[in-house]
Amino acid sequence: MIAGIGVDVCEVDRIRRALEASHGARFRDRVFTDGEQAYCEGRRRGRFESYAARFAAKEAAMKVLGTGWGRGVGWRDVEVARERGAAPTIRLHGQAAVVARRLGMSRWLVTLTHTKTSALAWVVAERGRVSRSGRPRVARRGAEAGAGAGRRPRGRR
Repeated sequence: MIAGIGVDVCEVDRIRRALEASHGARFRDRVFTDGEQAYCEGRRRGRFESYAARFAAKEAAMKVLGTGWGRGVGWRDVEVARERGAAPTIRLHGQAAVVARRLGMSRWLVTLTHTKTSALAWVVAERGRVSRSGRPRVARRGAEAGAGAGRRPRGRR
């Protein structure tokens, strides 16, 4: 079951300016994990687009959590990881992981896209128990608690 959806767009030039400024190294270290930095720096020509996409994903994930970048959740608490040949994933650390557990968010999906000028991230969190495969377990019909479990929802037909 979907627990939350977040989307964010980021201007690539804004991130480029922040990274190239005199405080660029401080900004990079405060916002991006070591793994994110290694991935983005390895992109060479596309590194600013990659940084912008990850920045947008962090913002989108914080929207899903309902915290924004305040309330104890830091930039490095949300990490976009990507293994070679695999889709990107969201990894939560620190207070972000605590909030997600409290809200029952067990699986995170992310998609990233960018052009030369902007980057967009779409993040979905699912609620439910997670199987060993990392996929949420599907409740059997009628197994959900609450009134009307197993009944057809009202609304448009």
